[in-house]
Amino acid sequence: MRAMPLSAGGKRSLREFLGELVWRRFFADVGLEEPEVATYVSGMLADFAHIDNLYRIRNAQGKRLEDVGEMLVESNPLLDASSFDREREVRKHVGDYTLFMTGLFPESVARGRQSRKPRLEAFVDFLQAGKESYAIVSSFDQFEYKDEAPLFRRLSETFELCVVGLNLVKQDLQQLQRESYQRLEQVLGEVAE
Repeated sequence: MRAMPLSAGGKRSLREFLGELVWRRFFADVGLEEPEVATYVSGMLADFAHIDNLYRIRNAQGKRLEDVGEMLVESNPLLDASSFDREREVRKHVGDYTLFMTGLFPESVARGRQSRKPRLEAFVDFLQAGKESYAIVSSFDQFEYKDEAPLFRRLSETFELCVVGLNLVKQDLQQLQRESYQRLEQVLGEVAE
């Protein structure tokens, strides 16, 4: 695995920290030796650390879309999408969102299907929607999108492996959180003595 460099001052940015976790899990544990895919996924994780990026897709009325089913309707040029560029933008987000949710919050995806308040996404297979969305993005392989198309094709083809890798990243994050909490308890215990 390639070591990620530290930024100035010896501190890692969130992007670098997540990059290290993703690279380790994707390469060593899942066997997904795809540097561009790992770099893309770690960048997506860092971007989605900001809730505004997680829910950046809005419909024509400006309403923030939080439901994958509504996002898919928004992406369809025969329904709500205003252009093929809009289709690509929304489909890219659907791929990212479904990868993020199934990789880090699969219990939330499962819980959403059992909600008393039905949502359109209750009828959406997140894995299939993610793979299909990345495949559609990869079909935009001309002009300004030409260089990115192969990356999205690989994301579509390796979607399930990426989900498994992110499940392992989630375990790492939970372990680090437990360790930080235990250190804090220990420090507070020493201060109280």
